Amino acid sequence: MNIENTKAQMRKGILEYCILGILSSGDSYTSDIIEELKKAKLIVVEGTLYPLLTRLKNAGLLEYRWEESNSGPPRKYYSLSENGLSFQRDLKQTWEGLSEAVNHLTTPK
Repeated sequence: MNIENTKAQMRKGILEYCILGILSSGDSYTSDIIEELKKAKLIVVEGTLYPLLTRLKNAGLLEYRWEESNSGPPRKYYSLSENGLSFQRDLKQTWEGLSEAVNHLTTPK
C-alpha cells in the first residue's frame, strides 16, 4: 500500500468538514480559507478548493457575496447558510464521536 495515497484520502475525507468549520467563524475569501488550511497542515490548492466550495454552495450549505477590492477584481466571500450551519453542527457531533472511537481503538492499552 502507498502511505501517501492513504494520507491523502484521509485528508480529502475530512476537508469539507474543515471548510465548514472555518466558515462557522465568519465570512472568508478563498485565499483566507487556503491559509487556514495551511496553518493546520491540511495543504490544499485552489484547484481542489474551488470545486469543493461550488459543491457545498450547490448543496445549499454556503452562500457568497461579492466585495470590491482595492487591489484587483471583486472578491467572492463565502459564508455558511442556515442549512450549512445546521449541517456543520451535525458533522461536529459526528466527528467528536468518530474521533473518540478512533482514539479508543488506536491507543495502546
